[in-house]
Amino acid sequence: MKLHAIVRDLAAAEQAVAGGATVVQLRLKGASTADVVAVGRPFRALPATFVVNDDVDAALELAADGVHLGRSDEGAERALAAGLLLGLSASSVAEAVGAEARGAAYVGAGPVWATPSKQDAGPPIGLGGLGAICRAVSVPVVAIGGIDASNAAACIGAGAAGVAVIRAGADARSLVEAMDAAR
Repeated sequence: MKLHAIVRDLAAAEQAVAGGATVVQLRLKGASTADVVAVGRPFRALPATFVVNDDVDAALELAADGVHLGRSDEGAERALAAGLLLGLSASSVAEAVGAEARGAAYVGAGPVWATPSKQDAGPPIGLGGLGAICRAVSVPVVAIGGIDASNAAACIGAGAAGVAVIRAGADARSLVEAMDAAR
């Protein structure tokens, strides 16, 4: 689960995978299922786990490996029934435990730090909150929110299995190297 590259297009996905991303998550907020499917078609050929953000129908149509759902998104049961890898977001121990109970294969925990990418993410949980979530669940935890090469290792040190970064692109290699150094 090491590096989740959250991307909007194939070029960014290819760049992230070339840098060492093991998971590519297609995130097109507000896009229709048809638009997500149109953009996502070539992602299946990438040598990485392919996850669709927020759209179970698109994930199924694209034969994606999985779907990541936010705290208020619907469709977890349908995703599991279809055999998709299910990622669920959490910002507290209670939400993480609930996500695991709902069948999550991994928990996206955060925001660890303030992030310009998601203004409605809520207050940062910090490394203490991340560590508490990691200790509370048995599934892998992927840290998200304000993460870059300077602090990715700290997330691994707190117990995260990996990090998710929207701006991974050119920094993918340095992110992976930072996480490797923390192990």
